[in-house]
Amino acid sequence: MNLPQSSPPQEATILAEALPYIKRFHGKTIVVKFGGNAMIDEKLKQCFARDVVLLKLVGMNVVVVHGGGPQIENLLTRVGKKGEFIQGMRVTDAETMEIVEMVLGGQVNKDVVNLINQAGGKAVGLTGKDSNLIRAKKLLLQNKENEADPIDIGMVGDITQIDPLLISHLEAGGFIPVIAPIGVGENGETYNINADVVAGKIAEILKAEKLVLLTNTPGVLDKEGNLVTDVTPRQIDEMVADGTLFGGMLPKISSALDAARSGVKSVHIIDGRVEHALLLEILTSHGVGTMIKNR
Repeated sequence: MNLPQSSPPQEATILAEALPYIKRFHGKTIVVKFGGNAMIDEKLKQCFARDVVLLKLVGMNVVVVHGGGPQIENLLTRVGKKGEFIQGMRVTDAETMEIVEMVLGGQVNKDVVNLINQAGGKAVGLTGKDSNLIRAKKLLLQNKENEADPIDIGMVGDITQIDPLLISHLEAGGFIPVIAPIGVGENGETYNINADVVAGKIAEILKAEKLVLLTNTPGVLDKEGNLVTDVTPRQIDEMVADGTLFGGMLPKISSALDAARSGVKSVHIIDGRVEHALLLEILTSHGVGTMIKNR
């Protein structure tokens, strides 16, 4: 989605209007989940990288957590496997886990790091295995038909602990951490973890000012398909209960609510198909999505 061109005076006005936001969020931590179209459209990728670098240069501590669903699907297809999802979570057998780790920890992570570095930043790629950053155990999904028989979806992890020390050291050195959502088990097992969940939990642990989730939708939509710009956790609960929110949006909403209720001041679910969506949401009054406040 292209934004209209501005005249030089308009551009100067926009820059001036960003000043109060820069002052308010200087020194604060912003956790961004990078996914959806923003990861596969070349122009959107460039916009995202420049946004991250600019936010870092004006004094914000940006932590990037990335997904990689389309890239994983592409490689699964090439090896003759079909992706399967239950309650918005990828079913991950041993072979799929190898592919997930190869794609997320290798290809995608390095691509994101390179993007940010090419835009003038200092990005460092990590997975949850580095310094035991993300500890996890097997995730069992609730079986709504039989609660006594939870659903096993393979090597999918439930976060048990996050050690923020490595992230803090990188931030202090002026680096931008770029984290692949892979966790490590008690006995060294590798777990695939939903990227929205990882971003939410990292935002909680770092006591982030904001958690920003890039999506392929305008944000949270009501039953009529209209964008809901501001919403409370209670209203979100009601939208989940009545079926307005479902499928792949459930892990995103769940992590957003957990973060909001655990001290993250605001959670933003924004349209990653809009160029410079991050800057619009953080440095202007013109949001491009839904904001969930922690109240």
